Amino acid sequence: MFTFATLRKEYIYKVKKDQRDKGATAAAGTMTKLKPGQGPEETQINTKVKAAKESEVSPKIKSAKPATTLKEEPIILITNDDGVTAPGIIALVEAVKDLGKIVVIAPDKAQSGMGHAITIGLPLRMVRVNYFGENIEAYSCSGTPVDCVKLAVDKILHRKPDICLSGVNHGANHSINVIYSGTMSAALEASIESIPSIGFSLLDYSLDADFSGAKKYARLIVQQILNSKKVNKHLCLNVNFPAVGVNELKGLKVCRQAYAKYEEDFDERTDPTGKKYYWLTGEFVNFDRGRDTDVWALNHNFASVVPVQFDLTDYALKEKLEKTFNF
Repeated sequence: MFTFATLRKEYIYKVKKDQRDKGATAAAGTMTKLKPGQGPEETQINTKVKAAKESEVSPKIKSAKPATTLKEEPIILITNDDGVTAPGIIALVEAVKDLGKIVVIAPDKAQSGMGHAITIGLPLRMVRVNYFGENIEAYSCSGTPVDCVKLAVDKILHRKPDICLSGVNHGANHSINVIYSGTMSAALEASIESIPSIGFSLLDYSLDADFSGAKKYARLIVQQILNSKKVNKHLCLNVNFPAVGVNELKGLKVCRQAYAKYEEDFDERTDPTGKKYYWLTGEFVNFDRGRDTDVWALNHNFASVVPVQFDLTDYALKEKLEKTFNF
């Protein structure tokens, strides 16, 4: 006589036999979980109850979190064209020294107006110096600002820096000055090397200039770039500060480069031996009346920020020439 218990035993035996015939192995000490309609209701209920009890007794095993790696400290390369002992570069180091590992390499003498000059045919020398404190690696270089960047990338750093800062320059590098500036040429050289860079300048030539505003906003700009998840590796900013105190500085204004230049004059003089020599002089003239220029911003106590690039191609003219030139 078949009872419900007998039917259940036979059914379970049949299920297990079918599984063995198919090559499946039942888990040791567990009962096969049946889907609705496959067997007696009691079997399904017992299976669910057992699973519920096991879930209560057995601790939940969380998937292991992937191991986190410590982010490498950013490397900040700093240079200038006024020389390694200039107050401007000391101010810049002080402004950002806690934002990463600072490495300084700057000319051993003033190199203003050197533009993108490099040293060819003469030896370059570097000397380790301690002008910025024991914790800051610093070098004095006999070459130009561009030489300094090249040597840093090739000989000093174990990898490319996260950012290159140039300055703070004593004197303006707005408008056409960017062409002649050793400060900005160093920054552009870093940009060529796929290193985001910024050139900083203060419109004050005096050695006791007030760098408080420059230090405040230079730090803010560098922080923003270092914290950005995606920065153009060829980024290059030309930042100029008016010669005012930090409380008078109205903030930052992103600008275009003004059309302005020096109306130059060479003053003819005579040296003690009677030989003539010439001394470059001139007056700065702004031909641009736009309110979106760096000159306008600086005249109204804003720090100017002009994005610049080393690609000098005139793309609008290129397009016209392609249509008009016949060869």
